[in-house]
Amino acid sequence: MDPSAIPAFRLQSQHIKQADFTSAEKVVSWMGAMQAQDYAGALWSIALRTPDLTKADVEQAIIDRKIVRTWPMRGTLHFIAAKDARWMVQLLAPRATAAAASRRRALELTDAVLEKSKRLLETALTGEVALSRQTLCDLLDTHGIATAGQRGIHILRYFSEQGMLCFGPHEGKQPTFVLMDEWLSRTPEKSREEALFELTRRYFTSHGPATLQDFAGWANITLTDARRGLMLVGDTLQQTELNQKIYWHSPNFNVSQRPSLFLLPGFDEYILGYKDRSAVLASEYVNRIIPGGNGVFQATIVSNGQVIGIWKRATKAKSTRIHLEPFSALSETEKKATVQQAKRYEMFLQSPVEITYAK
Repeated sequence: MDPSAIPAFRLQSQHIKQADFTSAEKVVSWMGAMQAQDYAGALWSIALRTPDLTKADVEQAIIDRKIVRTWPMRGTLHFIAAKDARWMVQLLAPRATAAAASRRRALELTDAVLEKSKRLLETALTGEVALSRQTLCDLLDTHGIATAGQRGIHILRYFSEQGMLCFGPHEGKQPTFVLMDEWLSRTPEKSREEALFELTRRYFTSHGPATLQDFAGWANITLTDARRGLMLVGDTLQQTELNQKIYWHSPNFNVSQRPSLFLLPGFDEYILGYKDRSAVLASEYVNRIIPGGNGVFQATIVSNGQVIGIWKRATKAKSTRIHLEPFSALSETEKKATVQQAKRYEMFLQSPVEITYAK
């Protein structure tokens, strides 16, 4: 495999190019986990891997308890398949919880405060009740647990990483929290090795070609655990050496080199799923995608696997405008492709979409 084939291989591994999944659950299950702190962007990340799912379809999968949003790893919100929620949180969240211990201490979230919070939250949510973050913070404040200064969200994150809470469906524009054990059906438990095997298999089949370091960074696991995972999956994956790096991926993959262009949301796994993004993002454009290195990723224009610009969305009363800022002039073929992508986005939103271009 030539190094230039990596972007095309990843577009197909992630099912961006063929967009052939038929449900939100199948997309999320295949990907393992999809970063989702930008809720609207994450819904588009899921839908664009299907031919015709709308925003309402993806949100219905949340309501139907097929996919769930929570903090399974890296202290970052992700969508995961409901059937994977317990084993994934159990395997990965403790490392993020431990890393945030100093922040909890700085916020004076002592064991006593957390224990009292737990009792209050369990009582309020028991009976499949879904309450917004603000409602839960108001409840804690009323009972003497201050939630200002990020204390509230750190409490909710902590109990989500403990497997007690997860997000429920939105009420209007506001997300809600629910008790995981009430919201999601029970699933068979996995041993640590079974969970590590499944995580490793999912990552490399959906994100490959990728390196050991990519996997460890994505999952926030040690290199020792990453190597253990690769040993467990054995010859179900293929390895290829390129530029003195070992890449792991599905075997016998037929990579299509057909021209393509996609409008990916910020935080899409095509960008976020790797520690080393140099195969798809040239170094001179990194600051355009992550301005100031602040961790906020812009939505990207991806042509033939390479990031060639950014785009921004502006929502109007009855329509949406997407403004494209390519790093250099688009070819006529690329312009036509952006129109097709805008039509797909229009289908997703179920409302008119207008395209404008930076001068």
